[in-house]
Amino acid sequence: MGDIHGFMKFRRVAPSKDAPTERIKHYNEFLHVLSNEELRHQGARCMDCGVPFCHTGCPLGNIIPDFNDLVFRDRWQEALRRLHSTNNFPEFTGRVCPAPCEAACVLGINEDPVSIKQIEVSIIDRGWQEGWVKPEPPEQRTGKKVAVVGSGPAGLAAAQQLNRAGHNVTVFERADRPGGLLMYGIPDFKLEKRWVQRRIEQMEAEGVEFRCNANVGVDFPVAQLREEYDAIVLTGGATHGRDLPIPGRELGGIHFAMEFLPQQNKRNQGDRIADDVAITATDKDVIIIGGGDTGSDCTGTSNRQKARSVTQFELLPMPPDLGPYPRRDQRPDQTPWPNWTMMLRTSTSHEEGCDRHWSILTKEFLADKKGNVRALTTVNIEWKDGPDGRKVFEEVPGSEREWPVQLVLLAMGFLGPEKRGAIEELGIELDARGNVKCDKNYMTSVEGVFAAGDMRRGQSLVVWALHEGREAARNVDRYLMGCSSLPSTNAGDFVYA
Repeated sequence: MGDIHGFMKFRRVAPSKDAPTERIKHYNEFLHVLSNEELRHQGARCMDCGVPFCHTGCPLGNIIPDFNDLVFRDRWQEALRRLHSTNNFPEFTGRVCPAPCEAACVLGINEDPVSIKQIEVSIIDRGWQEGWVKPEPPEQRTGKKVAVVGSGPAGLAAAQQLNRAGHNVTVFERADRPGGLLMYGIPDFKLEKRWVQRRIEQMEAEGVEFRCNANVGVDFPVAQLREEYDAIVLTGGATHGRDLPIPGRELGGIHFAMEFLPQQNKRNQGDRIADDVAITATDKDVIIIGGGDTGSDCTGTSNRQKARSVTQFELLPMPPDLGPYPRRDQRPDQTPWPNWTMMLRTSTSHEEGCDRHWSILTKEFLADKKGNVRALTTVNIEWKDGPDGRKVFEEVPGSEREWPVQLVLLAMGFLGPEKRGAIEELGIELDARGNVKCDKNYMTSVEGVFAAGDMRRGQSLVVWALHEGREAARNVDRYLMGCSSLPSTNAGDFVYA
């Protein structure tokens, strides 16, 4: 704790942003990093608490007070080593993580929390600029071969850890580029793809092999993996989107969010999308059904494509508006400090223009003469306590409404992994939620086959995927070698809902 009065002397400072009217003209990131002096001040706000609850908030167990203090002391290279000791890819989490560590910050009890996320991304960005981040190939190889199926955050973390343990790792990806969700799920204005590509190149230099356009269990036989590799790690994510089976669902112009978002990412990479499959919001009234992060990403992308209007629906009631950093006494009883707070969150995409509605139920899609959607109908709902104590909703009489729309994007969450392919062919047991069932060592019901990330735990955060990938790697290493020197993350019981 370099400055014992730092938390009293300095206020929280957030990075500045381009104006919404300017940033919707492009797909690049638009946050401006703080100066080194401002970052030192933010690091000084960390109180080096006796019990640092930020560790509980972070699934990776990042050693947050240490790297805050090292930044304050201008010892950036040491801060990078401390950060990398628990997090393989802090430039990802530093950009797209909602920062549950900050929600659990002790200073956040009665003040604005420490700017942990901004310090984290500044450390890794400086590390790359200074040339401190280099390939780290293993000193010797074990002779064991591991196949990682899926190259999202969990797959990349597992692959890098296993490779550094000395195993020969091959990552199989069904898309044409590696990166999974990082490459084709998250918009460029939140995470530019050059950061992802830079890590792929580092991992290739370390000895990891990437095989793209290989959909294991569909056009690449699982039997071949079982024959050629000593262990398999499934990290294919929870990509089975929740559908909305109401009248008119078959009409043109109604798409899953994950059909819409990857196309723009591909355009930003220089790819051409054929006209007969292209999905665009240009000059259309867009309605996004689902109020979470994916829906927000659709909002930002639609505005950049120059939609005529953007509207977002959420089935649940509007959460309380507590401001950006609620104090402990302001938080709802069901999500007290240091838990992730149930509260209204307005993303940068919402700032750019979006008409948001809560407690609204979509009833029917209406067709034009060509078989495309021209409108949808809704009804308002009220949430009440059901007989078993759980919340149920009732429709509000007389609240029916028709909305003009030419593009509907379904962003209502995900129902787990796709079963067709590797899961089905291997005969892997699933849990009650439809996710891959694993034992405490991340092994599935099939010997030598492991799973991690959203495929195992269900739809979650990038930071949880990294934690899962690291933990799975440690257990695979122990399975292959009898013991493992890879670190284990002691994640807390924090749950992000």
